[in-house]
Amino acid sequence: MSSTYLAFLGPIGGPEMIMIFVVILLLFGAKKLPELARGVGKSMGEFKKAREEFEREITRSEDEVRRDDRDKQVREEKAKVSVPRPATDKETHDA
Repeated sequence: MSSTYLAFLGPIGGPEMIMIFVVILLLFGAKKLPELARGVGKSMGEFKKAREEFEREITRSEDEVRRDDRDKQVREEKAKVSVPRPATDKETHDA
C-alpha cells in the first residue's frame, strides 16, 4: 500500500488526491493545466539534475580526500624507510 504524506496532514489517499486535482482544475482551468504540469515536470527535472550534480561533487571530493590521505601515508612510509641512520662511533672509526 502506497500513500503520500503531506507535511503535518498525514497520509493522503485516493479521495484526497482527487479532491486536490479538482480544486487545482477549478483554480487554473483546463487550458492552463497542461502548461502547469509541464512547468512542474521541468522543475522536477532541474531539481533531479541539481541533486545528481551535488551527489557527484560530494563523491568526487570524498575520493580526493581518500586519495590525499593514501598519498600522505605512502610518503610517510617512504620517509621512514629512507631516513638515513646516524653513524655510530664504531662506524666512523672504521672508515
